[in-house]
Amino acid sequence: MDQRLTLPTALILTVPPLMWAGNAVVGRVVVDLIAPMTLNFFRWAIAFVMLLPFAWQVLRANSSLWRNWRRYAMLGLLGVGCYNALQYLALHTSTPLNVTLVAASMPMWMLAIGALFFGQRIKRMQAVGAVLSMAGVLVVLSRGQLDLLAKVQFVPGDFYIVLASIAWAFYSWLLAQPKDAPEIRQDWAAFLMAQMVFGLGWSGLLAGGEWTLTSASITWGWPLAAALLFVSVGPALLAYRSWGLGVQRVGPAIAGFFSNLTPLIAAVLSAAFLGELPHLYHVAAFALIAGGIVVSSKR
Repeated sequence: MDQRLTLPTALILTVPPLMWAGNAVVGRVVVDLIAPMTLNFFRWAIAFVMLLPFAWQVLRANSSLWRNWRRYAMLGLLGVGCYNALQYLALHTSTPLNVTLVAASMPMWMLAIGALFFGQRIKRMQAVGAVLSMAGVLVVLSRGQLDLLAKVQFVPGDFYIVLASIAWAFYSWLLAQPKDAPEIRQDWAAFLMAQMVFGLGWSGLLAGGEWTLTSASITWGWPLAAALLFVSVGPALLAYRSWGLGVQRVGPAIAGFFSNLTPLIAAVLSAAFLGELPHLYHVAAFALIAGGIVVSSKR
């Protein structure tokens, strides 16, 4: 793992927050069209079919996938089964402001879990970077008026985002552990497929429980079809590919800071689709978040 943050790696790690911002917007749009666990299951089922022509070999009986099934079952549970399902669930029960605010704690969870469970030492510059990056997020969320943050009221749905952030932090640290066979680790499609095989099972169980225990429903139509296509290609395939590659290059701690670009990109998307022009606080927030990324990557 090369801990130096280069421009190509930075660009790669910018793809996931771009896709995640779009994922949050789309997830909110289809709240009344499909249940959250069901949305997560269909998302990964479509992504599985799309990836199958490129990684079907990993499903062979003699594949190392089955010899290391515990590892991929855990990666599938955390990254495929839990993270986005909890995020979609939160969008049903919490406000977008609260969801973004709580999810912005990702770098802190990355550092804490790395220190507690993976023997990683938190460096001073990483702590400083976390403070700077978090400050940038707060500037975006408060629209440059920090007194607005005092008026935020948290609801039970925010707890789902905390769980999602913790699950993603564990997932990212497990990604960085070099325990994969070369034929899987060196092929991004095979590596993602190995996680999808078990992740589909986990997400299917959650969706089944949702239909059994709740009044889940689906409203089919072109809006839902377009949404499913986007979340399957963008946040699933592109984001997971880019995140895995970035984590392998610079480690989860540094990569985690890029997740704080999500609310900033969401603000830009709002400006594009809602006609709201960027303000000075967007520039200040970008400077703080980018500064946090740069500082955290210093040796």
